[in-house]
Amino acid sequence: MHEVAIMEAAVQTALATAQESGASRILELRLRVGTLSGVVPEALRFAFDVVCRGTLAEGATLVVDTVPATGWCPDCQAEYACDHYFSECPRCQNFNGQLRHGRELEISSVEIS
Repeated sequence: MHEVAIMEAAVQTALATAQESGASRILELRLRVGTLSGVVPEALRFAFDVVCRGTLAEGATLVVDTVPATGWCPDCQAEYACDHYFSECPRCQNFNGQLRHGRELEISSVEIS
């Protein structure tokens, strides 16, 4: 379960931010997770509870914002929703499009007090 390692890194980053700011508590950690990132949001939530125990983040809320996958067709200049890395442009049926969104895995905010 690589979500535990991912969450450990995210919480460590949040803890470092909180400590640098002189905060006594982390209230919320918000992540952006792409639908094609290979990360399971439910597993992140489980890992979050475990990783936060005994830290400034214990009792914090985890918010996972899902980023849908979108592609870009350089031939017809269309952006389109896609379900996997290699998707056909629905407009011109071109297969050489670029995946623009959907691989994200990042901390978008940390709320502290």
